[in-house]
Amino acid sequence: MSLSKLFCDNTPGVSAKRERRKEARPGELLDAALDLFVEKGFAATRAEEVAARAGVSKGTLFLYFQSKEELFKAVVRENISGRFTEWRAELDAFEGSSPELLAYCMNSWWERVGLTRASGLTKLMMSEAKNFPDIAAFYQQEVIMPGHALIRAILQRGMDRGEFRPMDLNYAVYVVVAPMIFLILSRHTAGVCLSTDMELDPKKYIAFQIETILNGIGAPAASAAQANRKAAA
Repeated sequence: MSLSKLFCDNTPGVSAKRERRKEARPGELLDAALDLFVEKGFAATRAEEVAARAGVSKGTLFLYFQSKEELFKAVVRENISGRFTEWRAELDAFEGSSPELLAYCMNSWWERVGLTRASGLTKLMMSEAKNFPDIAAFYQQEVIMPGHALIRAILQRGMDRGEFRPMDLNYAVYVVVAPMIFLILSRHTAGVCLSTDMELDPKKYIAFQIETILNGIGAPAASAAQANRKAAA
C-alpha cells in the first residue's frame, strides 16, 4: 500500500465515513431481513441471504445479531413492538370521544403498519408459529399482549365515559382485531381472501368496520347521538 493511500485512509473524513457506514449496518440488516422474512418466511430465510442483500458478509451480520432468531426479534422490535410506548402516549393524550379514538387507532394502525412491509410479519407468524414456539412466545409477549392492552384501554375508556355499553373485554378486543387481520391477509394472500371480482378499498373497509363495531358496542344514548349527527350532516 502506498504512503498516500495509507494517509488518505486515515484522514478524519474517511474515518467519519467508515464510522457512518458501521452505524448504518444494523439498520440495513434489519431492512434486508424484513424483506426476506416477509418474502420467504422465517424457516426459509438464511442468514447469508440477509447479509448478501444488505451488502455485508455473514460474519458482519453475526457481529450485530447472534442468531437468526435474534435478528427476527430485532426486526419485530424495530417495526412494531418498539412503537407501543409512542402509541400509548398518543392514546393518553387524545382529547376526542372514545368512538373517535377507536377510529383514529384503526386508521393509524393501517397507515403505520398495515400498509408497510411489516404487516407481512403477521401472516408469517400465523403460518409458522407452530413450528417455532420460542418465536411465537416472543411475538405474543412483544406484540399481541401490548396490542390487546391498547385496544382494551380504548374500550375501557369508552365504557367509563358512558360512550360504550358494558362488555366483556376479553372478547370485545377481537371485534377490533379480527377485521384488521383480515385486511392484512387480503393484502398478502391475493386471490384467497377475496372473490375474484372484488377489489377491496382499505379505507372504505375500515370505515365500514368502525361503523359496524360502534353500532354494536355503542351505548344507546351514544348511538342515538351519532345517528342524529349523521342526519344533520
